[in-house]
Amino acid sequence: MAPVTRQSGKTRRVVRRQAYLAGLSNAVYHWSRVAVQHDPVSKAKYKALRERNHTHGRALRSVADRLLAVACAMLRDGTRYDPSRATVAP
Repeated sequence: MAPVTRQSGKTRRVVRRQAYLAGLSNAVYHWSRVAVQHDPVSKAKYKALRERNHTHGRALRSVADRLLAVACAMLRDGTRYDPSRATVAP
């Protein structure tokens, strides 16, 4: 779901990938948006990114990347989510 940068000479634009699952993209977007509202770690990460002048979309994608990494680690290790283990990466 990461954006793709297309450049040619003086022109530079960022576009969405052609091959993606729209339903999955929509679900991950809303997951990260709700996490920013209710999860202190996600909220802190989002706030830090916005203070560094990242756009709303870019900050949400970073939060989504973190959430997906946590979900993959939980599946790999066969564990449940434990908010006490969560940390904010700089």
